[in-house]
Amino acid sequence: MATMSDTSGSDTSGSGATGAEGGVFSGPGWPRMEPRLIGNPDPLLLVRGVSKWFGGVQAVQDVSLTVERGESVGLVGPNGAGKTTLFNCVCGQLQHESGSIEFDGVELDRLPTFKRARLGIGRTYQRVEVFSDMTVYDHLMVSERARMGTGRMWKDLLNLSSPTPEERSRVGAVLDLVGLADKADVPVSALGLGMCRLVELARALVGEPILLMADEPSSGLDVHETRELASVLRTLQHERGMAVLLVEHDLGMVGEVVDRAVVMDLGQVIADGPFDTVMANPEVRNAYLGVSA
Repeated sequence: MATMSDTSGSDTSGSGATGAEGGVFSGPGWPRMEPRLIGNPDPLLLVRGVSKWFGGVQAVQDVSLTVERGESVGLVGPNGAGKTTLFNCVCGQLQHESGSIEFDGVELDRLPTFKRARLGIGRTYQRVEVFSDMTVYDHLMVSERARMGTGRMWKDLLNLSSPTPEERSRVGAVLDLVGLADKADVPVSALGLGMCRLVELARALVGEPILLMADEPSSGLDVHETRELASVLRTLQHERGMAVLLVEHDLGMVGEVVDRAVVMDLGQVIADGPFDTVMANPEVRNAYLGVSA
């Protein structure tokens, strides 16, 4: 696959993209939200009574939750609460035993992961999932080719394809948004954990999700990087209209980003509501701290 250095003279920064405050999402690489999503009263994601067992352990117990269109929801709770297991059920990495999951009016229960992604679900992982021998730019270009589903990735294997100006524009806009433009030609094996998490986030964004499911995205980031990540997530919601479902242990970041918090403990939902209200709930405090309010 061609890298940025293979396309000398090309504009890899998108159409004048300058980051979250520069209107990345108003350019040709980031079209506005589709009309079918605007004013639709039905939830974007609807999880009803989902349960998942691992042998004799019930990791998720009859969980129900919703994410509205354009809403940012924090899915929080102590370690082992079942948050990542629920993520995997929604995205198709795991098959739940009971209940149902609906996204944008489509039942997901029998759909493979790649079809869920093409419906508009993007995600990052609790454990970083990157390809060590690929550059940052190539990670995003693979995602762009997969999003289009045109078969051009097969030509890449034979070095018979190079990025189009539109592809370079879209990838460049996302690189700029997450602050990775100067790392585009760097192999991810040379990056630290924090940077790899940003690569994973950028790769998900290239797929144009209407729901971004981020699993502990600030893990490995310093305070400054975490603050910038929170700003990016808010920008995605406010300017792109993207819904966000966030699993995160940094409750300070969660409080900055989300409109609503859903708390899980021992596989069950124990609270759902505004972040400050939920965190003052005695049952939530007991789950986190082992003490009542």
